[in-house]
Amino acid sequence: MTQEPTEGIRLQKVLAQAGVASRRVSEELIAAGRVEVNGKVVTEQGVRVDPERDTIRVDGSRIPPPRRHLYLVLNKPRGVVSTMDDPQGRPTLEQYVPRHQRLFHVGRLDTDTEGLLILTNDGDFANKLAHPSHEVPKTYLAEVEGLLDNKTLRRLEKGLMLDDGPIKPDRVKLVTRAESRSMVQITLHEGRNRIVRRIFDNIGHPVRRLSRISIGPVRLGSLPVGETRELTREELGALLDVIGR
Repeated sequence: MTQEPTEGIRLQKVLAQAGVASRRVSEELIAAGRVEVNGKVVTEQGVRVDPERDTIRVDGSRIPPPRRHLYLVLNKPRGVVSTMDDPQGRPTLEQYVPRHQRLFHVGRLDTDTEGLLILTNDGDFANKLAHPSHEVPKTYLAEVEGLLDNKTLRRLEKGLMLDDGPIKPDRVKLVTRAESRSMVQITLHEGRNRIVRRIFDNIGHPVRRLSRISIGPVRLGSLPVGETRELTREELGALLDVIGR
């Protein structure tokens, strides 16, 4: 952070431009000690910052720098391949992104799996967010065959041994159990190939339908299938914290 009067941008202006509050209210937030720059509380008015380099928080929430890249959430439909081009002519992600934009997807989804994908033209962001070292939790809603009894759920919670090693979900929640099917919400921080389907195959309850409903702090919510939206300021700030950028 720089405090030279001729360098940087006034902190209250940065907050206003980020949509946190008006300049006047931003000044009140600063005076109340609710704003941090690079880990230090700032109460002085007129402090100048570099929004591209300084880490700014309000009430602990990260304020991301001005956007030079595109960050989208897509609710991927079933039957769509997680690529921008498919030699077999199957539907791809290309039809859901702005024209003439080359976007990376963060984390693949099987063709038969629907739900949340993050798309961006920020390659560094995509690579870091997808890297296993960050262990970003992902939550899925699975419709599986048969009625999952409590004993099987406890076995699932304790972890399983698959052919490529052990797996222990972060969280398992039974949503519904009716007739010949069960709905289960499962959270994992691993991204092994077809991992959710293999977990339920292992316990004898194959997946009928699968949707990813969250990646870290980003939730699918009520976004319609096949639609996109931009990451919110709060979501992008939280993800930047996750990847340490």
